[in-house]
Amino acid sequence: MPADANAFQTALALILGMDPVLLGIVALSLQVSLSAVLIAALLALPLGAALALWRFPGRGAVIVALNALMGLPPVVAGLTVYLLLSRAGPLGQFGLLFTPTAMVIAQVILILPIIAALTRQQIEELHSEYREQLRSLGVSRPRMIPTLLWDARFSLLTVVLAGFGRASAEVGAVMIVGGNIDGVTRVMTTAIVLETSKGNLPLALGLGLVLLGLVLLVNAAAHLVGETARRRLG
Repeated sequence: MPADANAFQTALALILGMDPVLLGIVALSLQVSLSAVLIAALLALPLGAALALWRFPGRGAVIVALNALMGLPPVVAGLTVYLLLSRAGPLGQFGLLFTPTAMVIAQVILILPIIAALTRQQIEELHSEYREQLRSLGVSRPRMIPTLLWDARFSLLTVVLAGFGRASAEVGAVMIVGGNIDGVTRVMTTAIVLETSKGNLPLALGLGLVLLGLVLLVNAAAHLVGETARRRLG
C-alpha cells in the first residue's frame, strides 16, 4: 500500500480514536480563535455601525484605511504584536509574548477590520432604508446603533463567521507571536507546518482534515444564516 494511503488511514485513526495530542491542539485552536472573534466582534460591530451613522471630517480616510486593513498581511500583524509585547516593547513588562493571549491579540488585529468594514456596509444600507422612519420616531443616533445591529443580526452573524474562518485558518501571525510551543501555543495551522517538516504526515493530515471540516462547517453555517435572513426578508 502506498505510503500516502497509510498516512491517510493513520490520520483517520487518530481522529476517530480521539488522539489526545490531536485533541489538545484542536482545543487550543478553537479557544484562541473563538476568543479573538468574540473580542473583535464586541469592538468592531459598534465601531462599524458608528462609522455608518456619523459624518465627520476624515471619515472617508478612516473608511479607506479600514478597508485596506481587511487585507493586512498576517506576518505584518504578527510582527507588530511581537514588537509591542517583546521585552523591549511598551507592553513587554506583562510577559505576554509566546502565550495564547498574544495569539488572540494578533488574531483580533487581523479580523477586527474585516468585521468593522463589513458591518459599516450593512448598517449604512439598512440606515438608508429606515432613515425617515427612525427620524419620525425621534430615535437618536446612539440609540440607532443597537436597533440597526439587531435588525441586521443575521447578515452580521455571517460577517462574524467570516472573521472566524479567517482566524482559524491563520498561520503567520500566530507562529510569530506564539512560537509554536508544544502544549502551550501550538494550534492546528502551526502544527501542520511543523509536523509536515518533520515528516509526521499522519498527524499533519489528521489536523488538516479537522481544519478542513471546521472551514466547511463555518461556510455551511454562514450559508444557512444567509438563507434564513433572505427567507425572513422575503
